[in-house]
Amino acid sequence: QVQLVESGGGLVQAGDSLRLSCAASGRTISSYDMAWFRQAPGNEREFVAAVSRGGGYTFYADSVKGRFTISRSIGKNTAYLQMNSLRPEETALYYCAASGAPLSGGVYQTKSVYAYWGQGTQVTVSS
Repeated sequence: QVQLVESGGGLVQAGDSLRLSCAASGRTISSYDMAWFRQAPGNEREFVAAVSRGGGYTFYADSVKGRFTISRSIGKNTAYLQMNSLRPEETALYYCAASGAPLSGGVYQTKSVYAYWGQGTQVTVSS
């Protein structure tokens, strides 16, 4: 099975950019569909972005389309989330997730289909 460790979070101002990393170990990420979720205090964990195991498909929450980009490096066994034009309401704990079962369509947004999760990295956006 795969282990996931997120990094790259921090405190930024509104409009700034951050790149989050999700380093995988134990298995190659080419065997998994990968995703990012986020959870703010008192809120449900919500879908942000996903990439298929082959890298050919990406999916985004409507709120981040055009500003966030999910990618992955097979050589580094790492997934990334590039976040531009960050907003204060996007302050949250950001989690990386992996699914060994192939996903399709809207299922990418469903938390329960992801069997593997990292511990999260905090992103704080000040106004």
